Amino acid sequence: MTIRKRVVALVGVASSVVLLGAGATSASPHRSGDWATWSRDAAGSRYAAGEWRITPHNVRGLKLKWAFAFPRSAAPVRSQPAVVDGTTFFGGPDGKFYARDARTGAERWTTDLSGVAPGARPAIVWDSPSVSGGRVYFGDLRGYVYSLDQGTGRVVWAQQVDAHPAATVTSSPIVHDGKVYVGTSSGENAANGSDGSDDPNYPCCTFRGHVDALDARTGELVWRHYTVPEPRAVGTWPSGATRYEPSGVGVWSSPVVDPRTGTVYVGTGQNYTGSAGDFDTMLALDHRTGAVKWRNQVTKADTWRGLCNSPDPQGFCPGLEDGSALDYDIGATPNLFTAGGRKLVGVGQKLGVYHAFDAVTGEVVWRRQLGVPWPSGGIGGIQWGSSFDGRRLYVATYFADPGTLFALDPATGRVLWETPNPADGCTTGGAADHPEVCTLGHGPAVTSSPGLVWEGSNDGKLRAYSARDGRVLWTYDTVRDFTGVNGLPGRGGTISGGGGGAVVSDGMVYVQAGYSPEYPNPDGGDVLLAFGR
Repeated sequence: MTIRKRVVALVGVASSVVLLGAGATSASPHRSGDWATWSRDAAGSRYAAGEWRITPHNVRGLKLKWAFAFPRSAAPVRSQPAVVDGTTFFGGPDGKFYARDARTGAERWTTDLSGVAPGARPAIVWDSPSVSGGRVYFGDLRGYVYSLDQGTGRVVWAQQVDAHPAATVTSSPIVHDGKVYVGTSSGENAANGSDGSDDPNYPCCTFRGHVDALDARTGELVWRHYTVPEPRAVGTWPSGATRYEPSGVGVWSSPVVDPRTGTVYVGTGQNYTGSAGDFDTMLALDHRTGAVKWRNQVTKADTWRGLCNSPDPQGFCPGLEDGSALDYDIGATPNLFTAGGRKLVGVGQKLGVYHAFDAVTGEVVWRRQLGVPWPSGGIGGIQWGSSFDGRRLYVATYFADPGTLFALDPATGRVLWETPNPADGCTTGGAADHPEVCTLGHGPAVTSSPGLVWEGSNDGKLRAYSARDGRVLWTYDTVRDFTGVNGLPGRGGTISGGGGGAVVSDGMVYVQAGYSPEYPNPDGGDVLLAFGR
């Protein structure tokens, strides 16, 4: 998995826990309309079960209610919002975290994170917040996880979970049983030069991926599961730079939790160097200790770094000669569901396969190839996440010529319907003016609500599909100019893939617009858009 290169100069600071307050405000229990975490619930469903205002019959009446424009930034917008008790919570590429009225966009509070344990790297929020027990939890570019007071935005604690110069938190935290579960990833295998390029003189690589459980009250580490053994110097690269093995295996996505069995499920990334560890693996961990209950490695060899895509990768691409330079990691969040009388955990892979495992034993129940794999940077498959509405699984492929939305039978994986990214996506709307940028691909995670499936595209359009047959029922083109409720100019673009997808809550739909591939945006920043009837 690679990080978008608009962000450069990943420089580390010392590991620390910063305690900035005590206690937390009280909060009412989550209502049925709330969307409180990246996957909406502990099972990873991304299904707004309580939504009743927006239906297949009236979805065409959705209109833009408000927009929030971010300041221009070198970083992408990717913090999918959480919506709880009438407030939407989200981070920005400007080092700030926002709470806004969910209906109007009016400011509730704003917290500047740049002063919290300041360091050389910016405090950019890369993931989605999780709201629980009066607190808001999220991570940032420089490897910190935060706990903010839900009512005021006061920073209660900030924990740096990894001091590696390239470590980052793209994993959205999930809260269960007094603990915050979160993974750590990095961009060390790509964009490691001072200008954001891949540097052959860089001593690749020393990062180790891991899954952590933090105390939700204090931020202290409860347990950690490393996904790869400690890297050691094993020689040099052709440039003379020191070579370390093994390394990598970042955890890019949000874990899910089965409270009944006390199991945390999460997928992992590929090796940067070497061939050891839990790479490209579905892990089932004990929620109390982090002990492995089972693991299933879906790719048996996958060692990849950014220089594998350079004009002359010979000697710098560890998996080049044996064909294992794949980048087929699991960047998607799992789905927990019951089908055919058994509990399953499923997940999409960048290889293009959706895997369904027995949740207790880890054995494969079924697999379905949905996308065409692209070696050396596999983006033809399933990128971030899928949705389960109790009847069907909804899965989308990314750069799959074109990206396609699928509905699957959860018991067998049989394709019930499939809808390709509409062919006119790049010839209509704002994308039509930028054929050199537009592609027909689905980067965001899929979302569903009763009767509807929501997915955004690289063509800059958010679409609502019929859950019954996959017909497009509503389209909104975001490649246009907006004036934010915060007074700043903004412009939409590719629907954000890195930080999630659409959020459906209490008759409103929220989505971030402005991601890679980048549409020209000379006058403003990326935008958060809120729709309603």
